[in-house]
Amino acid sequence: MTPPRSASAPVAGKHAASPSLASDSPQRRSDVAAQLPQAGRVGRGTVAADGSSPTSASGVTAAGGSAEPAALRPLEADSTAARRCGLVAIVGRPNVGKSTLLNALVGQKISITSRKAQTTRHRITGIRTVGPAQFVFVDTPGFQMKHGTALHRTLNRTVLSSLSEVDAVLFVVEAGRFGLDDAKVLALLPPGKPALLIANKLDAVKRRNDLLPWLKSMQERHAFAEFVPMSAQKDADVQRLFDILAPYLPEGEWLHEEDALTDRSDRFLASEIVREKLFRLTGDELPYSCTVQIDKFEEEGNLRRIAATIIVERDAHKGMVVGQGGERLKRIGSEARQELEQLLGAKVFLELWVKVRSGWADDEAHLRSFGYE
Repeated sequence: MTPPRSASAPVAGKHAASPSLASDSPQRRSDVAAQLPQAGRVGRGTVAADGSSPTSASGVTAAGGSAEPAALRPLEADSTAARRCGLVAIVGRPNVGKSTLLNALVGQKISITSRKAQTTRHRITGIRTVGPAQFVFVDTPGFQMKHGTALHRTLNRTVLSSLSEVDAVLFVVEAGRFGLDDAKVLALLPPGKPALLIANKLDAVKRRNDLLPWLKSMQERHAFAEFVPMSAQKDADVQRLFDILAPYLPEGEWLHEEDALTDRSDRFLASEIVREKLFRLTGDELPYSCTVQIDKFEEEGNLRRIAATIIVERDAHKGMVVGQGGERLKRIGSEARQELEQLLGAKVFLELWVKVRSGWADDEAHLRSFGYE
């Protein structure tokens, strides 16, 4: 099954030489720029020996001047630049915007989103090639603070496994906020790997000056390689993140084709889209313990025939999904079909069924049969 590809992914290009991490001591990184930029990069500021005004890595000085350092020039297509390729984990507490960020970085929806926490359950790989750099992003489930079921334990194993394999980490928090759940995820970050603090949802912060003391407190919590206040919904912020992140990728050949967007199959994406519509249309009524299994995925020219089963734990949950007269299930199917047709670029015939599997979320065999790693 071929993963979806972008017909016209925007291409930036070359990044200049990477900044040295060896000299990035807490003392050298102790200053946050006095003037917070609208979005972009803040951090790794230094104070000169003579006490002159520090300059942040974003080029914003304490006096409010600006100077764009070479390491932050936008990536430009350059066939002479050395290729880079690396794995980048996106981690954070549940419902902090990790999947939204991944979709923005890839330029296409490959990870489902919902206001219901713990929506992401699998390790989703997103791929984006920008000039000589290929970014392989790994969107992980939010780390589960409750360990009561086999499902929770499986999701946490996925997070820890992902962190052990990557070259860099994007630690995502809501700008201006840091709670106990954030702290528990922060404690999992592996030593010796560059971690970038992504202060997401910057557009929701009304008083930007309030972020300065918060950024300083975050410097004290962890030796972050970069501080990046941004909004994942703003393309300019996303493009700037590529510029900041590129130097942390090791030099090497790409792992995927230039236009690849994910290594997940169409079959997998179909199950995720159905599950997203299920969560969105049931709201808080339906408990977390439900999943979607693809029973059939057939390609007939420009037609995709898909049959899927929604698995719930109780008969009462089945009634919530089906709805009065089957109306809710019909709507779940209709919205999923429309999005799948856009995603796959083909006509979709979708059949949905609902079955009860009591205790599936605490059964290792069931989890494996439903595709959980």
